[in-house]
Amino acid sequence: LLPPSTAHPLGTDALGRDMLARLGHGALATLGTALLVGAAALLIGVLLGLLPRFSGPLVDTFNAVPAVPAGLLVTGLVGPGPTTPAIAVAAVAWTPLAAHTSALLRQERAAAHLAAARGLGAGRAHLLRRHLLPAVLPPVIRHSLLRLPGIALALAALGFLGLGAQPPSPEWGLLLAENHPYAERGPWTVAAPALALALLGALAVTTAHRAGRVRRGRRGDADSGTKGGEAAPAPPGSIVPTAPGLPGLLPPPVTGGPGGPAPPGSPAGAPSTPPAHTH
Repeated sequence: LLPPSTAHPLGTDALGRDMLARLGHGALATLGTALLVGAAALLIGVLLGLLPRFSGPLVDTFNAVPAVPAGLLVTGLVGPGPTTPAIAVAAVAWTPLAAHTSALLRQERAAAHLAAARGLGAGRAHLLRRHLLPAVLPPVIRHSLLRLPGIALALAALGFLGLGAQPPSPEWGLLLAENHPYAERGPWTVAAPALALALLGALAVTTAHRAGRVRRGRRGDADSGTKGGEAAPAPPGSIVPTAPGLPGLLPPPVTGGPGGPAPPGSPAGAPSTPPAHTH
């Protein structure tokens, strides 16, 4: 239980093992398992979300089962082991992604451009490949990135309960469980894996928000019709600068009002009397 120093930046545990080394070795097991479970949940959620009539009752059923009770159930069936938390979390992590996919699919099916493509003779495979999947996949992938910290925390919780990897594995949940009795004498032994899990959550959320911002920026550029730095068309009624001798587009003159027509020499459209001050 040596405190953090230059030789051991994160201190040592009760057996004298360097916490930074164990945290680095456990990153492969924790993050790799979380990524695999997230990818499996994304695949299952998208496939079942594209079949809302079939997946609706399944989503309602599995969504009511938290990850920890599912882990206890899987442990009772197959026993504790490194794959038990992955199976338990993957069995319930796909439900919000499937619900999100079904909602986006219903929204996209009601779009006018999809009805136009169907009227022009586009088949189901073409609509799925060129219209539905490009509109559904990016938001669902960002959603799965936001779910990644929750998956890692669920895996760590099952490891903390002893249902996952067994000692001397450096899995982050197991690190928390092993060093929990020494939290008062060596708080750095518990703070290191907890901080790593918190940083994982912040990184996943930041990545998802940046991806969404980039996609919205690209969509805004496509909607505005500008590309390569071209200026957007001027709104109606604005003054367009032209070459000498060529008329420009001027705003329509504004006449009438309490002061009558605009006096000579004033800009077109300017009122003859100043507006009243409002408080």
